Amino acid sequence: QVQLVESGGGLVQAGASLRLSCTASGRTFSRYAMAWFRQAPGKEREFVAGISRDGIITRYSDSVQGRFAISRDNAKNTVYLQMNSLEPEDTAVYSCAANSAILPYSIPNDYAYWGQGSQVTVSS
Repeated sequence: QVQLVESGGGLVQAGASLRLSCTASGRTFSRYAMAWFRQAPGKEREFVAGISRDGIITRYSDSVQGRFAISRDNAKNTVYLQMNSLEPEDTAVYSCAANSAILPYSIPNDYAYWGQGSQVTVSS
């Protein structure tokens, strides 16, 4: 069982930066690939970024490639999402998720554990 808690969301203007954090309970964090998903009102949940267990392999959606960066610190049981050059279209609830696979997949159903979500709002 893994419990995930996100933090770091908020309201910012377009062009600003935010960093989301997701801290996991337990001592097996390094056994999970991690990912960030987001869901805007009226839209389906969307894969944003993922990172492998060891932090070496990362994946990004086309919409955030080059602007967002995912990283993890296994010693702190934490995964991060650095979001730069934010756009109003990035407004959504961002959730982290854990997958017991080695690599980060982009399908929500592949993830067994989810955080409660953190609201990110970008004003124009």
